[in-house]
Amino acid sequence: MALSISVVVLLAIVVFLLVRKSGLKAGHAVVCMLLGFYLASSSIAPTIKNVTTNVAGVLGGFHF
Repeated sequence: MALSISVVVLLAIVVFLLVRKSGLKAGHAVVCMLLGFYLASSSIAPTIKNVTTNVAGVLGGFHF
């Protein structure tokens, strides 16, 4: 659960920075949020969760 919260916070920061600095319009950000909500309730949601969990595990396994 902690991973999900941190990913949400990270994505929120990225969207905020894109709106402020890169000219992303607020309407586009809202459309992206709505897409995320609809994806979360779709049948592909478990696959997306598994992929992001696996990618986070791979990234967490790197030692610099």
